[in-house]
Parts: sequence; C-alpha cells; structure tokens
Amino acid sequence: MTNLNYLYLANNKLTLAPRFLPSTLISVDFAANYLTKIYGLTFGQKPNLRSVYLHNNKLADAGLPDHMFNGSSNVEILILSSNFLRHVPKHLPRALYKLHLKNNKLEKIPPGAFSELSNLRELYLQNNYLTDEGLDNETFWKLSSLEYLDLSSNNLSKVPAGLPRSLVLLHLEKNAIWSVGADVLTPIRNLEYLLLHSNQLRAEGIHPLAFQGLKRLHTVHLYNNALERVPSGLPRRVRTLMILHNQIAGIGRDDFATTYFLEELNLSYNRIASPHVHRDAFRKLRLLRSLDLSGNRLQTLPPGLPRNVRVLKVKRNELSALARGALAGMAQLRELYLTGNRLQHRGPPVLLGGARGWGGVPGTHSGYLWFEKKERKRNHKADFPVTEKLI
Repeated sequence: MTNLNYLYLANNKLTLAPRFLPSTLISVDFAANYLTKIYGLTFGQKPNLRSVYLHNNKLADAGLPDHMFNGSSNVEILILSSNFLRHVPKHLPRALYKLHLKNNKLEKIPPGAFSELSNLRELYLQNNYLTDEGLDNETFWKLSSLEYLDLSSNNLSKVPAGLPRSLVLLHLEKNAIWSVGADVLTPIRNLEYLLLHSNQLRAEGIHPLAFQGLKRLHTVHLYNNALERVPSGLPRRVRTLMILHNQIAGIGRDDFATTYFLEELNLSYNRIASPHVHRDAFRKLRLLRSLDLSGNRLQTLPPGLPRNVRVLKVKRNELSALARGALAGMAQLRELYLTGNRLQHRGPPVLLGGARGWGGVPGTHSGYLWFEKKERKRNHKADFPVTEKLI
C-alpha cells in the first residue's frame, strides 16, 4: 500500500502491533487496544510520520524497542498515556512538540531523558508516581520551548527546581506539596498560570519571594490547601486568585496591599470572622470585579468593600442583618448572593431594592439578588419573594 497516509485502528482488540507498516504513513492511531508489543519497523523508517496515538493500551517498557522511531525523526505528536510504562521511552524524535505520558507508572525521570527535545511545547506527566527524588535540576533544563507542563497528581512534596524558563502554564495540583522555595519559580518569567490547588501548603511554606518578578503571572490557584492566612508576597499582577477551601481566619490590612490588578478573588469556605477583617483590607483593589466570601463566619458585611465589584457572594454565612449603608457607593454591583444566612425582614425595604437601587443609593444600576427556596422557612417574615428577584 504505497500511498497509504492515514491508518486508524483504534478501539479494536489488537495485542501486537503490525511488524511492518508503509513508509508513506503520516498518522497512525492504535489507541484503545490491548497492545503489549511494538516492533522496530512498526513506526521506524517513516520520514513522513507526524503523529502516533498509542494511549489506552497495555504497553510496558519491555514492549517498546530502544529505537522505536529510528528513521522517523519528524514525529511531532506522541500519545502514550494510560499504559504501564515505568520509564520515559529512549531516543524520542527530536521534532516532538507534544508528548503525553500521563496515567503511567513513572517514578523517576533520568537525566537526559528529554535532552534532545528542544522543540517540545507540551509535556503531560500527570497521574504518575513521580517524587522529589525522581526529578533533578537537569530533568527539564533542555526543554527551551516548553510552554505547558502538567505534573499534577504525583507524589511531589515541593515545587521542582530547574523548571523551563519558557513555561506559560504549570500544573502542580493534587500532589503533597508543602513548600514553594524562594527561587524555583522566579526564573520562569513567562509564567501566566500557576495551579497549586489540592496540596498541603501552609502560609509559612510559601516563601515571601516565591513570586517575585513574575510580571506575567495572572492566574493562581491555591484552593484546597491548609493556608491559615493569606500568603505574603502574592504576585503583584495577579488578576485571578483562588484561595477558597483553606483555613484562613482573617484578612489583614496589608494582605492585598500590592495586588492592584486583582479582578477576581475567591475566599469562600474558610474560617473568616467579621472581627478579623480589617476595615482597610480591600482598599487597593480598585479593579476587583468579583468577590466571593461564601461559607465563612461573617456576622456582618466587611467594611470597605471595593466600590467597583459587580458580583458579591456572601452565601452561607451568619448574617442576620445588613447595616444601613453596608452597600453604599457600590454603583457597579450587578449580582448579590445572600443565600443561606439568617436574614429577617423587620421593616421597610430600604436596604435591598427600591427605586433608588442598592441600599437606596442614587445612581446605582439594576442587578440580581438571590434568596433560594430552601431558605423560605428561615426567612419566613420576608415580604419579598425568596426565589430569584430582579431589582
């Protein structure tokens, strides 16, 4: 078959790959079979080959020949996810820009395993058994074009050193990370997304200089950790900060003093109590558009809420009343969520709604106010609907 370019044999019951395939192939898909063996000329000696899909098979290290891609140096995409590999395959094609090795049994990546892959842009290593000892300072150092690295769902206890400086997105969630050192992230000047959620981070485990100089870092996920306070030294240009589901008890005056560009802040499901929120805590957040304080221990709305917030969520707290003027000046507010509190209506509706807008403040715009049906009994004295109400 001297003209065959594309061969699709996915979702069958093959246990062995063909020993010989046409040299004209451009793409081969053997995904979701029962393959245990690849031969030297299955993918070798194919100069036009660009993509190989081998995920969801039963391949172990012994089933891959050392020079599996000998004479096929133009392969750009190699998908080996969901197999039984304990080692990174040897002699990978230099043209690779996307390599999937997730859902295998990798425990260690030896030095030099990626040393020839200077064109690699995406590397997927999640859901393996990688430890701190399984990576060293030179594991990734030759990957000068790498932009996407996924190390989530492994056994790391700290952020690895020697990460590529070209990274834009770094996945480190679902490990056992408790430490972010002073200089492991700072060389990554292009970093924009940092995902560290579902680890074991405490505030003292994040060095105050951990994010210094990361001017492009705009999205940081720190939720589902053990933070007892807002970490110091947050990225100065962060725009989205997710620190929900931690153990934060209060917000200090300077916790967000340098995050001038913050647009979305999620502090929900912590332990924040009203007396421990400084009245000037949000004074610098003039660009903030969304603030989520749900699931805390607030008895009153925090003072000094950012004036330009459009979405304010204070669900499932302990609010029994809203003080006069609590929402004054919030002319941009579009959505206010108060579900699951202890609010009761005891007089004219001067705070919520009316012709003059939120809190009776002139010039405010219309928006949405949520009280859910399940709160009907708690708010039984209310003379306004407890379903969605358009103000």
